[in-house]
Amino acid sequence: MQRIFRAGALTAGVLVAAFGLPAGPAHADTDTPRVDLRVLVVSDGGPATEAIAAELDTAGTPYTTIDLTDADRPVIDTAFLADTVDGRPRARFQAVVLPDDNPFAAGSDEMDALAAYERTYAVPQVDAYTYARPEAGLRYPVEDGYSGGLDGVQAQVTAAGRTGPFGYLEGAVPFEDNSPDVGESYAYLSQPAPGADFTPYVDAPIPGSNARGSLVGEYRHDGRRELVVTFVYNRYQQQFRLLARGIVDWMTDGLHLGASRNYFAVHVDDVLAADDRWNTDLDCTPGDVDCTDPSATPDPIRMTPADVDHALAWQADRRFTLDLAYNAAGSVDQREDHGGVDALADRLIAARDRFRWINHTYTHAFLGCVQDTSVVPWKCATNADGSTRWVSRSEISAEIANNRVWGRNVGLPLEDDELVTGEHSGLAVLPQQGEDNPHLGPALADNGIGWLGSDNSREPGRRQVGPATTVPRYPMNVFYNAARAAEQVDEYNWIYTGRAQGGSGICEDNPATTTCLDAPLDPATGYQDHIVPLETRTALSHVLGNDPRPHFIHQSNLAEDRIAYPVLDGVLGGYDALFAADTPVVNLRMKDIGAELEHRAAWRAALDAGSVTAYRIGDAVTVQAPAGTAVPVTVPTGTTLAGTVFGEAYAGRMSGWTSSADGPPTLSLPSSAAAPLDDTASAGGTTPAPAPATTVPVGVSESVPYTSDR
Repeated sequence: MQRIFRAGALTAGVLVAAFGLPAGPAHADTDTPRVDLRVLVVSDGGPATEAIAAELDTAGTPYTTIDLTDADRPVIDTAFLADTVDGRPRARFQAVVLPDDNPFAAGSDEMDALAAYERTYAVPQVDAYTYARPEAGLRYPVEDGYSGGLDGVQAQVTAAGRTGPFGYLEGAVPFEDNSPDVGESYAYLSQPAPGADFTPYVDAPIPGSNARGSLVGEYRHDGRRELVVTFVYNRYQQQFRLLARGIVDWMTDGLHLGASRNYFAVHVDDVLAADDRWNTDLDCTPGDVDCTDPSATPDPIRMTPADVDHALAWQADRRFTLDLAYNAAGSVDQREDHGGVDALADRLIAARDRFRWINHTYTHAFLGCVQDTSVVPWKCATNADGSTRWVSRSEISAEIANNRVWGRNVGLPLEDDELVTGEHSGLAVLPQQGEDNPHLGPALADNGIGWLGSDNSREPGRRQVGPATTVPRYPMNVFYNAARAAEQVDEYNWIYTGRAQGGSGICEDNPATTTCLDAPLDPATGYQDHIVPLETRTALSHVLGNDPRPHFIHQSNLAEDRIAYPVLDGVLGGYDALFAADTPVVNLRMKDIGAELEHRAAWRAALDAGSVTAYRIGDAVTVQAPAGTAVPVTVPTGTTLAGTVFGEAYAGRMSGWTSSADGPPTLSLPSSAAAPLDDTASAGGTTPAPAPATTVPVGVSESVPYTSDR
């Protein structure tokens, strides 16, 4: 059964914490080194180091990038890696990420400097993608191992991985196989070299053998620790997304700035209203402003009480709460037309406390410019002087206020500062309306709106509109005008096939569109066989990407064939099969998502400004950030704040947002967190040859090399 976490935005407070066991006395000596909470990413421009850097970026973990392809890059030497601050030795990085186990030329002084640095300060090293060889603690693949594609292979977290950095996973690590015609992954499968202190964390079956080969493992040698990764990946592939959290946790020993969750929220728009149905003969939607065929007769889709009962049962089974964005006029009109009866509204009102509710305006009116529908596509109507005619402030305000009043009168548990306008109208919509309705911001202020839903496909960034901040929402490609699978497939075929196949030609006119079809889908099987897996994979990628932005569908998708549920079940069921009980989906309402995004933006600005410093001295950690800045921190389990638990437990760690309002936050760690590295391997010193060239996986694009602090 699905595990869902519904708490609000992460805890805020002054960070003065004790970790687990009682902390020892503060260090007054200057011999104990200071280790800065920052990661060094050494990149060769390949996808693997870029993926790890992207993971750090998303979590809000500071890092410095050195681009090996940049002739003007800094030299990695002792002075670059370490110095002295206030008479105390300082290690400038808590972890090192290399493109492979040794990306430098033979006899490199830079690799020698890194190795000495890692030994001196017990700094771990991640080999982002390396060839399996004795220098990395593994046998060569030709020695009963494997080199080649892993598309569709199901790797597995080992027992050591489950008790170690990948304990948040249930066990399976499936490798993507999205196209039978394209190789999407490449790997070296190998077993530990004789005598090597090597612990596999993730492995897979070696083809043609009963043995298993390591894909991710820890190699201890010469007073150093390496996380050896022997498969290539990019930042978007599911296999990396599943393992990214553990890679960061391993390299930072569970202590770093930044935090990460797996989020999923689903908004159901147009509840109480009716959505017009796609006409499979006319290839348009009667009732829509762009469907002008004189024979077009609207055929509305509206949920029934049975659909509400199904939604309630589904929520209970999945332990997940839907957000219902409602239009009250839909019920008012229904009662007027049916002698005061609206069984749908009655059932929803009776179950009102089992959903979350969002104001979606009273009539779902278009709140941007006044639409001139005498032409197709529509255009903005103009005044006599040629200026744009806008829906007025009072009209917008009435749509917001009247819907809120109706909701309050029937007892809906509303948050008054949340709003999603019909079609996200009022906001700019291209090509017809290139700017926001100037009356939108003042109307939002009139009604105390602080969070405004926007369309992520149009505007993925958040921004201010009057007093409100936008919350971008992902549109799921389950169409508002479809309640039956055959309707969805018919419209999908029309949109995504060429004109010669009876389609719209949109793909021909926009070659960058990625969902184009070579041939129409089978109306009987296309939804379940093609659309559902594609939409599931897309939504799940957002969930696994530490992305809190909500998804939205429409009430029509919960009616008749109830076509939304196969996708939602694919996301939640797929997630449940992959993650352990301590790593649930986080299911937030819109304003909490907005607050999370707001905290992240402020934190990103502080990082980009270079105004954040965090470091560890023995069992003490200090964070310096601009006053009032919410600081995301991930720490070992058992952390307390003023005698109470700090943050929230997630994926085997504690994490949360705190504040530096009262001065630099100071954290105390248990002695176990500062245990010295156990040197159990013999000294090395040889420089291995570069890994053989491999194919680049699907989805990787070339980018301009850079050197930066993030």
